[in-house]
Amino acid sequence: MTETATPAPHPSHGTPTAPRVTVRGEAHLEVDPEIARIAVTLTARNTDRRTTLDDLTRRNTATLDLIKGYGDAVEKLETGTLTVRPELARHGRGERIRAYHGSIQLTATLNDFTTLGELVTRLADNDLTRVDGPWWALRPTSPHHAAARRQAVQEALQRAREYAEALDTRIGALLELSDTGSVGGATFATATYGGAGAFRSARAEGAAEAAPIDLEPVRQNVDAQVEAAFTLIPPNLG
Repeated sequence: MTETATPAPHPSHGTPTAPRVTVRGEAHLEVDPEIARIAVTLTARNTDRRTTLDDLTRRNTATLDLIKGYGDAVEKLETGTLTVRPELARHGRGERIRAYHGSIQLTATLNDFTTLGELVTRLADNDLTRVDGPWWALRPTSPHHAAARRQAVQEALQRAREYAEALDTRIGALLELSDTGSVGGATFATATYGGAGAFRSARAEGAAEAAPIDLEPVRQNVDAQVEAAFTLIPPNLG
């Protein structure tokens, strides 16, 4: 039986016959966002619990239909917390209920920012509707993340070559490559549309629709850092 010798690993500190150089590579990109998220809060209030729930259900259905009407521009639509709670009277004995408050939260993710401005305006123009956002971001699978990582690796390789050239030699083999951190891709620039002003009486019949809000996308910062270790061809230092 023939035994196969296993090559000895390179020591982490390097040796005279296999000197080691460790460098860092970084990349900083600024790119346009790919998606934007908005949060929509719908509310209802009535002295009757069933009426409150019916009003909230009706408002929720209308809002979902409005958002879904934008088709492929809406990548994701999610329903969050639904709450119906009683409001107790401040005065008097016993637990007398003054009114019922209902709310439901929706989150929409869009990829068409022209559509986004129009949708935000139409949502905020509805009664008892609050809109928060947008939150601009890149998708987790965005190619910009990979581009930043490649750029960081290339910078580390270039640094190692420059150190080798300073010693009048060249790099040999890659010993180790570590990802020391990749950040970025989500910038929070938010505003609230509606809010207290949205809790109003019904609009006058025949009122013109509000003009779409002009929303300027916030560019995203994508950073990547790597640490790489290489062997060097032993230089002649004589």
